[in-house]
Amino acid sequence: MSPQPLLERLSTFVREHVYPNEAAYFDGVRTAGKEFAQPPVMEELKARARSEGLWNLFLPEREYGAGLTNREYAPLCELLGTSPIAPEACNCNAPDTGNMEVLARYGSPEQRERWLRPLLDGTIRSGFAMTEPGVASSDATNISASIVRDGDSYVLNGRKWWTTGALHPHARILIFMGKSNPGAPTHLQQSMILVPIDTPGVRIVRNLSVFGYDDAPFGHAEIAFENVRVPADQMLLGEGRGFEIAQGRLGPGRLHHCLRLLGLAERVLRAMCVRVRDRVAFGRPLADQGVVREWIARSRIEINATRHLVYGAAEQLDALGNKRAAAAIAMAKVAAPAMAQHVVDRAIQAFGAEGLLDDTGLAHAWIAARSLRIADGPDEVHLRSIAKAELRKYDA
Repeated sequence: MSPQPLLERLSTFVREHVYPNEAAYFDGVRTAGKEFAQPPVMEELKARARSEGLWNLFLPEREYGAGLTNREYAPLCELLGTSPIAPEACNCNAPDTGNMEVLARYGSPEQRERWLRPLLDGTIRSGFAMTEPGVASSDATNISASIVRDGDSYVLNGRKWWTTGALHPHARILIFMGKSNPGAPTHLQQSMILVPIDTPGVRIVRNLSVFGYDDAPFGHAEIAFENVRVPADQMLLGEGRGFEIAQGRLGPGRLHHCLRLLGLAERVLRAMCVRVRDRVAFGRPLADQGVVREWIARSRIEINATRHLVYGAAEQLDALGNKRAAAAIAMAKVAAPAMAQHVVDRAIQAFGAEGLLDDTGLAHAWIAARSLRIADGPDEVHLRSIAKAELRKYDA
């Protein structure tokens, strides 16, 4: 399937149906309060997107998705990133995208039928329980939650946090990463296992706010796993293969974050340009002020440069695979959040006091960009990887 007709249809859908319904969506979220209910307008948007063939666009496997390469999906993902609700409307939202990829590539036929199918249909949501409090989870060897075999079951114990999606009213399944083989070589100690969220012993401790935002209806949960017993057939791929699965999951996931940030930055720049043409200070529009024109110019340069880097990483991922494209993905992952943060910060300055309000969406956009300098690996970890790859060129 050619991406261009899809891109044109998606552009029309986002412009005519998603943008006009953003206010209704967030009004619904606020009305629900702490109940974390799904606003009805989202189900309406999902039904429309599915009827128009704008569904599961991220999956390259034709059996499950649109059959696009990472590079072909790139402009679609960027467009979805222009709206905070467009990814879910098209069933292309994290963390479900990564979890669906895991199930499609590493799940057994029974696991795919039980969990992948409803995720593909958009009738359930999921979470990825990897990060732990009290340790530097950017080094996954620090993860200490336990997975212990007991007859035909595994018993899980530990505490996870920042499990995005676990508070969604449709959340049904978690992918849990823990230590199953503590005596094995370092990167063969971890496993991933599927845990229904209603399993006895799974306890939601609290929702974690991000700079004061609760990110309803998905949320970011801290979860206690207390003697949670899961059938052995819910193990993914096999004991000790957690790192292998993580590497397959994280490459595309990081790239998708970068692409959505490009879309976010484009929409913010558009809003800033409109604002400064209309806003007058000291007798002339802000758009005529030299410093404001510099903000606009630098923002355009940074967006275009980052797009080149991110799209290039997508091409490398397609051609070389996760491992050999790791440095390119790491560079994109460092560059895109920083770029978006700079663009949003300038826009806030151009909007003045109004930019600090929820009305403009700029405060939450800044938080999204800032958060992604930590999520899916902090900047420092990616910079370390980039430097190692660069120095390796001079080993001889």
